[in-house]
Amino acid sequence: MEYLAYGVLFLTYLGLGLGYWPGYRMNRAAIALTGAALLIALGVLDFEAAWQALEPHTLGFLFGVMVLNAHLGYAGFFPLFLERLVRLSRSPLGLLFWLTLGTGVLSALFLNDTIAILFTPLVLGLTRSLGLPPVPYLLALAGATNVGSVATLTGNPQNIVVGSLSKISYLDFAAALSPVALLGLLVQVGLLYALYPAVRSTKPLPPLPSLRFRRSRALLFKGLGVTLGLLAAFLLGYPLAQAALIAAGLLLWSRRIRSERFFLRVDWELLVMFAGLFIVTAAVKTLGLLEGVTALASSPLSFMAVTVGLSNLISNVPAVLLLYPLIPPGDTQAWLLLAAASTLAGNLTLLGSVANLIVAEAARREGYRLSFLEHLRFGLPLTLLTLLIAYAWLY
Repeated sequence: MEYLAYGVLFLTYLGLGLGYWPGYRMNRAAIALTGAALLIALGVLDFEAAWQALEPHTLGFLFGVMVLNAHLGYAGFFPLFLERLVRLSRSPLGLLFWLTLGTGVLSALFLNDTIAILFTPLVLGLTRSLGLPPVPYLLALAGATNVGSVATLTGNPQNIVVGSLSKISYLDFAAALSPVALLGLLVQVGLLYALYPAVRSTKPLPPLPSLRFRRSRALLFKGLGVTLGLLAAFLLGYPLAQAALIAAGLLLWSRRIRSERFFLRVDWELLVMFAGLFIVTAAVKTLGLLEGVTALASSPLSFMAVTVGLSNLISNVPAVLLLYPLIPPGDTQAWLLLAAASTLAGNLTLLGSVANLIVAEAARREGYRLSFLEHLRFGLPLTLLTLLIAYAWLY
């Protein structure tokens, strides 16, 4: 049974890394849940232990942020924000700068995958109408969603895990990693400037087209009001998951949007994947498989290297859940390094983060190809430089 459990774990992490099981129509959520179910069936954990392995603070926090993003999406906030960025841009270089900075800021406040989903078709339409090459701007979007999300606990799912498990406050986390995000965004602009001559132009852009989107002033005011209240609660030290769930309840109490429309935009697959991964991670600890990894992560530098490697092999959320038991109690720097390294590792390859895949797939549907090598020549130096910044800043 023990060897069978090892086999299940191997296949689970293989599937999480690939995003599928060859020959089966299963995504990461299905693979994580199936792996968890098989480990329970093999007796590695009983049902009660599996249930206790679920981390309610992470799941509640993630759900609340998803409801907030859904409300702001229906209100028209995200395209409105992008339109304001476009108005600030006077040249191709200005558009690159403001797109990078704006995407990074939004990714810090809201889940980065949401920004990638909403902004990619808008950026494609914008570059097409302005006669600009789309690839450097798509790379700016993908890179900034990852780099910007380093700054806060609400930036991406792995940061939410770190915040829930480490109990680091929202303000302390932001104070520690916001400078890393800001410097990383500036490095990204410099890299794209060096790699793509077309974005260096400071010539005025032609008249900018108006983005077509629906906007509701009432929904926008309500959504921004709840968002400001939620950020205030975070900064004042109110429990993160509790604040996010209260915010979700206020937004679901609506006369304008049917509840079903909110729930359609909640990423249930991500929540299911998290639940499955919590159980799988508990099984890994029960089987004592972390001892070999502990030797590899004996110093901060090696811990960062292991985090980057695992984040690209099995994806960043599984990597964080696998590695967090190695962090000594009270070691805040190690928690911050885990969050930063797992997030910045997402820029290494096109397959490194969900945001990258969202951008590439949306571009493919529009007839543009963002290849693996095209991304690598930008993502590799960006990842190395931002990791160096993070390590130097934290240690």
